[in-house]
This record gives sequence, C-alpha cells and structure tokens, in this order.
Amino acid sequence: MLLASSSHEITTLTLVAALCTTIVLLGHCNLGFCGLLLDAAEEEEQLQAVSSLFFATAKSFSALPGGESALCTVTEPESMSVTGTNGPKWSQKSITLPRKIRGCHLVTREIVKEILEELQQFKCGLAHFFLRHTSASLTINENYDSDVQEDTETFLNRIVPEGRSAPWKHTLEGPDDMPAHIKSSMFGCSLTIPITDGELNLGRWQGIWLCEHRDVATPRSIVVTLNGI
Repeated sequence: MLLASSSHEITTLTLVAALCTTIVLLGHCNLGFCGLLLDAAEEEEQLQAVSSLFFATAKSFSALPGGESALCTVTEPESMSVTGTNGPKWSQKSITLPRKIRGCHLVTREIVKEILEELQQFKCGLAHFFLRHTSASLTINENYDSDVQEDTETFLNRIVPEGRSAPWKHTLEGPDDMPAHIKSSMFGCSLTIPITDGELNLGRWQGIWLCEHRDVATPRSIVVTLNGI
C-alpha cells in the first residue's frame, strides 16, 4: 500500500493513476474501444483522443517539482497513423469477358465466377466494376426476360442514328463507331454494387449487363475493385 505524506505526493499519485488509466484505454482501443465494434475511422479517432490524454497527463506530471527526473521525458509525436485491427481491406483484379455480338448481354454469372474467391473474403463492403473501353458499357437491369435486352438494343439504335445519313464527323473506324461512343456514355462504364456475406447484394430481378455497341467486337476488360471488411 502507498501512503502519501503530503498534498504533493497525493497529486503525484493521482497523475500516475491517470497515466495507467490512459494506457489501459489504449489497449481497449486496439480491441474496438471497450468492446464496441468501430469502423477504422472511429477507431483511429478514439486512439487519437486517448493518446492526446496520455501525453497531456504526462506533461502535467513533468511540470511537478521533480517530475521530470522521476519519469522519463515524454515527447508527443507530430502525427500518428493507426490502422485498426478491424479496418477495411482492399482487393483488385482484372478480368476479361470474351467477345460478344452486338447487343445487351447478361454477364452476372461470368463476372462472379472470375471474382468468387476474392468476393467471399468480404462480410460487408462495395464492389466496383470499371469497363476499360469506349464502345461498350455496363449497366444493371432485368435478369429474367431476355426480351428486355433486345428491346433496350432497339431503343439505343433508334435514339442514336447510324449510317450514311448520320451527322457524325468521326467515321474513320466505321459507321458504327461514333454511335458506339455515344451509347457508351449514355449507360456509362462503371458500376458499384454492395457486398453482403460474400455475395453481390443485387435485387431479385437485377443483373449486370455488358452492352456491346460495335458490329465487330473485341474481348472486353473489366477492373474489379473490392473494399470492405
């Protein structure tokens, strides 16, 4: 048992107790801050707060008579970067889909087959798909009735003129090339889909479409980036 013979010693013991408390809190932070499940940003914020308390308490102790000689000198770092034990992880993979005829194609199964091993490592997160081409596109639509795919292709061909009567200047790569660029911009070249329990969390009737806008296509490359926990 420690017996304090003066108010100075009582103050010193109080500060030492505070130092011990902050050290314990630092240990708890690394396990999710006292048992709470925190994301990486929250965990880092809590660690920064407790660290500041630690150094402030240490400086107060050093300000006491004999404090600096009683404890080693504490220097607060200019910056601190903490990676939480439950922090997010990343995975990236490039996949190639074989060439397809002009039109809209349901490719959900093809894509998932290529990324299944990586996808199953995530409990919760986001999957980003980036198509590396300017004459095809990605979109999410009907996964059941193929008539929807055919009707969408009919719509695109009617809304974007093609052939000799079309007003396009860019014709060096064929009459279907400039219309393909426009259609690509209409639907876009990227998608973001939530990941839940190792699966793409699509709606019951939703599927990933690759829309091929060229008459003579090439294999299409997609960069898949997964992020989550």
